[in-house]
Amino acid sequence: DFGRSSELAFVVEPSDDIAVQEQPLILYCQVEGIQPITITWRKNGAMIVDSENAFMLANGSLYLSRFQRLRGDGSSDEGEYDCMAQNHYGLVVSRKAKIQAATMSDFHIHPQNAVVEEGGVARFQCQIHGLPEPVILWHKNSMPVNTDNERYTLLPKGVLQITGLRAEDSGIFHCVATNIANVKFSREARLTVSGSHSTVYKDPMILVGPENLTLTVHQTAVLECIATGNPRPIVSWSRLDGRPIGVEGIQVLGTGNLMISDLTVQHSGIYVCAANKPGTRVRRTAQGSLVVQAPAEFVQHPQSISRPVGTTAIFTCVAQGEPPPQITWLRNGQILETSDHIKLKNNNSTLSIYGINQADEAIYQCLAENSAGSTQASARLTVLWADGLPSPPQGVRAETVSATTIQVSWEKPLQNTKEIIGYVLHIRKAADPVEMEYQEAVSKSTFQQLVTDLEPSTSYSFYIKAYTSRGASKASEVTVVSTLGEVPAMPSLFIKVINSTTVQATWEPSIKLGQHEGFKLYYRKVHLSQYTGPVLLASNITAYNITHLDASVVYEVKLLAYNQHGDGNSTVRFVSLRETVERTAVLNPPCDCMKDEQNNKTSTTGIIIGIHIGVTCIIFCILFLMFGYRGRLLMCKNVQEQLSTPQIPRSQRSATGLVLNGATRRDRDDRDLNRKQLDMNELERLFPASPSQEQQEKGITLAHSLSAPHDETQISTLPLDEFSIIEEQPDPLPKNPHVSSVAAPALDHGPANEG
Repeated sequence: DFGRSSELAFVVEPSDDIAVQEQPLILYCQVEGIQPITITWRKNGAMIVDSENAFMLANGSLYLSRFQRLRGDGSSDEGEYDCMAQNHYGLVVSRKAKIQAATMSDFHIHPQNAVVEEGGVARFQCQIHGLPEPVILWHKNSMPVNTDNERYTLLPKGVLQITGLRAEDSGIFHCVATNIANVKFSREARLTVSGSHSTVYKDPMILVGPENLTLTVHQTAVLECIATGNPRPIVSWSRLDGRPIGVEGIQVLGTGNLMISDLTVQHSGIYVCAANKPGTRVRRTAQGSLVVQAPAEFVQHPQSISRPVGTTAIFTCVAQGEPPPQITWLRNGQILETSDHIKLKNNNSTLSIYGINQADEAIYQCLAENSAGSTQASARLTVLWADGLPSPPQGVRAETVSATTIQVSWEKPLQNTKEIIGYVLHIRKAADPVEMEYQEAVSKSTFQQLVTDLEPSTSYSFYIKAYTSRGASKASEVTVVSTLGEVPAMPSLFIKVINSTTVQATWEPSIKLGQHEGFKLYYRKVHLSQYTGPVLLASNITAYNITHLDASVVYEVKLLAYNQHGDGNSTVRFVSLRETVERTAVLNPPCDCMKDEQNNKTSTTGIIIGIHIGVTCIIFCILFLMFGYRGRLLMCKNVQEQLSTPQIPRSQRSATGLVLNGATRRDRDDRDLNRKQLDMNELERLFPASPSQEQQEKGITLAHSLSAPHDETQISTLPLDEFSIIEEQPDPLPKNPHVSSVAAPALDHGPANEG
């Protein structure tokens, strides 16, 4: 009983049919339900009046005594027929039945003469249109072709294939087309089989490939593929999408034609015919598409329901088919018009009726239709109404309290108020559909309700219903009122210091701000009363740089959002640039590199002097290596303010010693046992040339003092500005010179001499 209303429903509906000219035709229609039931018929939407040619039988079927495709007055019995049934519960309409006249045209393709060598393939074809589809048979020499011969293949579309031709296959062929409308014969064609079987190699070739077909489920599809070649090619089939063709209902006709019986939608696809040369990969292909349509059918039928007045009724109707069906709803046989309280959703699969009343009580039909067929299902809506229900509440008023609040008040109904158990306030944005409505329950002794959490500058509609244990009253009159406008909320503000004169104000856009047209930015020195601004910024701006500020004072920055209703509350931030300046000074201290006798020179001069010193050192090294001069030691001294190396009397210096970290000669003597000795041979290897006495007496002293105790280490850099060259008078060297080793600083010595 799915899809049927028990009060009124179809048991048998008219179906599509093909009628024969001048022959009678019956269209069946059977209805069940609560009597009395009236049945009427329509053709192409117009009522059929009983006449001698067309009248209704006692069981409700329509009888056409002499079907006429075309009458003298231009009318025709062809068209779409449906029957309607009605009782006091409502009216239903059957599916549409398409009635066509049986016809047959002339052949538009006739078989052609053919001359084919022995062992080859012959193909004859004839085509003709007709309703129903004509059955085509072949005759050879005026006798039906022997279909038991496996070399002869007859295809449903009027094709005759003959493979492995022999001399006895020669003859005269024609086809005969038959249906309920007529029988027709094609022209004749002669087949001549010439010569003997050739052994010359021929590449595979597809003579005729598959056609594009559009069929309906449960029909049979025949995809033709005939190929020639020497040796005889092997014909195979596949799907272009790679899916398997399957085996159920699949059959090969002749040498390569594919027949698929009992079609389903899953058989739709592109089929590829391949002709392969045996034992090789040489192949030829042809392809054709198969489209399988399925008439509309219901997956879920609408169900009859009963609902109290004022509630919501929902019908669901889900249909499938190929192509996907279109769904149409009828109310008592008429196309249903949508309105504020009647809505269709989910591609018309769901019918919702809001706030139902007695006028909505009817039989509702779901009609699903596509190019392959149509179907219908019906359901009845019963509206429950109890006597003695309250009348609608009176005097509904709504007053705006704020941008988000409205107060609604009303008066109790005029009639049947004793059984009232409460009221329900129905709330909806005026611009929203009815299904967006929501409700708030109110006690029976309360006649006003404060509705909160509304949107600013928005219109709302309100109505009230009084409820009893037996049902609800009718709805009160609807009142519409708008909330007040609202200024934007406070924006989030962040301040970032860019440099000593610039800060960046940033903020985040947020829906919490509400409707806003832009921002206003102010700033000032905190000790002043006057702001700079406002700086007007568009609503899509989220950052602004404030420049030319004074680093020595604190600034106040203020930001607010505004709209047509005014300015919102502001967000205030304070910022000081002084810390940034001080931090920059600590991280980048000034370089005071000259505190000795050259303190009056600029850093640029020091750099130039350092470069000259470096170049001079390089020249000395080159001369030293080239000529083997024994120069005095190069002394580079650190001239920092707290470090100064004193001049050691010449009498206390060793001509061949190196003073390290301010150690005295007496300290070195104490550590003589730890020194490494260099013999004369090593010295001569390093300095092969014999320098002059004057050059041997020149030296360079490097003084670098570590004045900290042994458990602390001070490391200082030595800029180029702090290098100087000290020339000293030559000292006579001993006759057998001895080179002292470099003295390593002892870990337990006392504080070094400052200098």
